[in-house]
Amino acid sequence: MRTAITLKTIAVLVAPIATPAFAHAESSLVERVDKTAFIQIEADSFRALSPRQQALAYWLTQASIAIDPILYDQLSRFGLKQKETLEAVVTAKDKVDPQTYSQVLAFTKLFWANKGNHHEQTGQKFLPQFTAASLKAALLAAGRKDLAAGVDTLAPSLFDPNFEPILTAKTPEGGKDILEASSNNFYLNVKLADLKELTERYRLNSRVVKQGGKLSEEVYRAGTPDGHIKPGLYAEYLRKANGFLSKAREYAEPDQSAVIAALIRFYETGEYSDWVNFGMAWVQNNPPVDFANGFIETYRDARSAKGTAQSFVCVTDEKLSASMLKIAANASYFEALAPWDARYKQQNARPPIAKAVETIIETGDFHVSTIGDNLPNENEVHQKYGTKNFLFSSATRAFAEAVGNKVVREFAASPEETVRDEKYGTGAAELLTAMHEVIGHGSGKLSPKLTQDPASYLKEYYSTLEEARADLVALWDVFDPKLKELGLVTSDETGRAMYDASARVMLTQLARIPKGDTIEEDHQRDRQLIGRYIMDKTGAIAFESRNGKTYVTVKDYKKMRQGVGMLLAELMRIKAEGDYPAIKALIDTYGVHFDPKLRDQVVERYQQLDLPTYWTGINADLNAHFDKDGKVTSVEISYPRDYVKQQLSYSAFGESRKTTAALSPHRR
Repeated sequence: MRTAITLKTIAVLVAPIATPAFAHAESSLVERVDKTAFIQIEADSFRALSPRQQALAYWLTQASIAIDPILYDQLSRFGLKQKETLEAVVTAKDKVDPQTYSQVLAFTKLFWANKGNHHEQTGQKFLPQFTAASLKAALLAAGRKDLAAGVDTLAPSLFDPNFEPILTAKTPEGGKDILEASSNNFYLNVKLADLKELTERYRLNSRVVKQGGKLSEEVYRAGTPDGHIKPGLYAEYLRKANGFLSKAREYAEPDQSAVIAALIRFYETGEYSDWVNFGMAWVQNNPPVDFANGFIETYRDARSAKGTAQSFVCVTDEKLSASMLKIAANASYFEALAPWDARYKQQNARPPIAKAVETIIETGDFHVSTIGDNLPNENEVHQKYGTKNFLFSSATRAFAEAVGNKVVREFAASPEETVRDEKYGTGAAELLTAMHEVIGHGSGKLSPKLTQDPASYLKEYYSTLEEARADLVALWDVFDPKLKELGLVTSDETGRAMYDASARVMLTQLARIPKGDTIEEDHQRDRQLIGRYIMDKTGAIAFESRNGKTYVTVKDYKKMRQGVGMLLAELMRIKAEGDYPAIKALIDTYGVHFDPKLRDQVVERYQQLDLPTYWTGINADLNAHFDKDGKVTSVEISYPRDYVKQQLSYSAFGESRKTTAALSPHRR
């Protein structure tokens, strides 16, 4: 489970783990397209690796690139064809009308950034400035008559704002079915009620299809080399990834080689048991060059079941990991003092792996806005073997270089709050991320009556619950004197700054939701749930209006902590017992709806700050040199600062132009 960046945490994520000063010749901010900023991600620690470790990183990055196209198809059955069509224009600059080219290029950058034309955070559809007619003309000018002929079929998906407007609709308007109202490609001709007739063998990694009145699963898998297990959906990409993973094994230490072998096996078979075996091996392995690769997070599926393809490759940032290790070593202490019922507390919890890392590459459904990650998600793995927790220092450093503290100055409820944030906000934001990942997600124990993962009981509300629960653990523990003993905080002002930010984010996050009055993204729902619940139950948080502007203020920090404990205890109970009616009532009441007039005010104030609202990362590039036997002799790292060139190179990597469903505008 992830920690996603907020408008508050941008640029304040580098302490108490002191970030070394890096003298870069250029700002991390490379360019902007409308409200989206493109920032260069750097991994200075790569150069300290041994040649063998650098070769390992190279092959792991190739496997990351190999699975990247899968997400475009998972998020829309039109995704890969849209991608091919847009890139055909982008690569024909000298042939296309300059105005059309400029418009297509700008839209394509946003398309790549979001892996389609639905925003990765809001799920809302965004539209191009060019028309279907100008796109067709550009394709003809580019010599792509074949693609021009398909523009009419693609037109609704690209140009019609009312055609599949929401990527993931967990609370659709008019009581519509959540699967039918979502534009993603995890289901075809399937309603939620239909799934009562299906026992999913491949719940995480399949597409469910209804044809001729019968339900079936199209499992994501490569198939085995001997042909015993047949290829499935996305076989081409998974086979390619397995080829690179096999090469990576040659440079990995024995334990990590076994981890990679387990992932290869899962990609061959698609069996959940093989995914769990991989997770068990992976979570116990802590190498300097680490990675994630798989169908991992379920945020994009309205029922929180289907995992999206994602990957990152990272290098341990040794200088920044000490504080996270202190938190991890005391996981049992914090568990014992958690405010939930003793029935749901782990005894002698296994200390999780925790480390700060710099990413070399992020692909698929892994975005630069993720500043912390706790994996694996499978309860049967982390209950027995613990978790692995990442804090992405490369991303936080890039944000820090790109922006200032304008947002806090505009939205802080008082001068005292602003001063507190300037002095303690950095440490508070970083500490929240670390505790969220290290002791938040891995905490708690389930009731023995649950026979499946809690997500199968809590369905579309599970991800919001889990993100809120992890945030609340940090908010509950921030005032514990143990943190001072560990040297992680010096004053209770750190806790107050964290509480200020957790209240304020109810306002600032509205800048990212330009349309409607409903929150669909799980992290945004979690923050609103916390703030609105505490406001209602304790009165510790309140809205204030001055000079036509709205602010959120913490009126009583002790009462707010009481509210944190109340909600945290209830969320742990709900998770442990699989209480769907209770979580539905909580989130529907406090986490979903907002006042659009308030949002419009926030958007206007934010625009005046002239800061980006969304962020996309430009990966490092690795260039390998080989001997006559094909062995890697050396690897060079560079920072391209050219998003278009990088994305086109990924496409030229061998991306398939096949899609998994007929491109008919009449889906269901």
